[in-house]
Amino acid sequence: MSTIPALGKWLSGQVTSLGSSVIAGFAVASGGAFVFLRLTSEVIEGETRAFDDAILRSLRQPGDLSVPIGPEWLTHVVADITSLGGTTVLTLVTIGTVGYLLLALRRQTGMFVLFSVLGGWLLSTLLKIGIARPRPDIVPHLVDVHDLSFPSGHAMLSAVTYLTLGLLLSRVQASRATRLYVIAVALVLTLLVGLSRVYLGVHYPTDVLGGWCAGATWATICWMIARRYLPRREEPVGR
Repeated sequence: MSTIPALGKWLSGQVTSLGSSVIAGFAVASGGAFVFLRLTSEVIEGETRAFDDAILRSLRQPGDLSVPIGPEWLTHVVADITSLGGTTVLTLVTIGTVGYLLLALRRQTGMFVLFSVLGGWLLSTLLKIGIARPRPDIVPHLVDVHDLSFPSGHAMLSAVTYLTLGLLLSRVQASRATRLYVIAVALVLTLLVGLSRVYLGVHYPTDVLGGWCAGATWATICWMIARRYLPRREEPVGR
């Protein structure tokens, strides 16, 4: 009988050692993966098409689906925002961040960031090819696109890049306010890029939601690995 209290004490110690942030990370990663798998199933079966079409139509003028709602300048602003999720910008952001970490003698973190982002990009490509959903044709596209639709590459790669960078960079910040700020900026950028793809008519809303879920899951997994294996303070090397 004495083994039961001992077991309970051991489990309590394990939960405490994990920390609430890690438990929350497991919850986010598990929830994101679950939603993505369910959403993928619904998309493949065509169950989301009516919802997707209704949202895309609601963002265009009723009499002319080639004209988006809102003032003319809004389209230019959204086009600028969507470029923040493009391959060129994300590559520059990643290279700049990795370069900074290497110069700051945080080489383990820098290389982990690089391979985390590259791994997420590879996963996005494989998912697109595997699911092979065509682009929406219910409204004219406001920017040129040529690849497949689900999950949204801009939404997923923004989540992979900005959230991974935000979560990993937050580990080396001294104050809690700075850590929260870095993560908040990453979240806002990710959300804005995803929403811009729907407004421009190049993605269904479920494409973007799928991209967010997959990207956030990947970023959270990378953060948990870094928390477990990467030191917060690296010893200077070569100084």
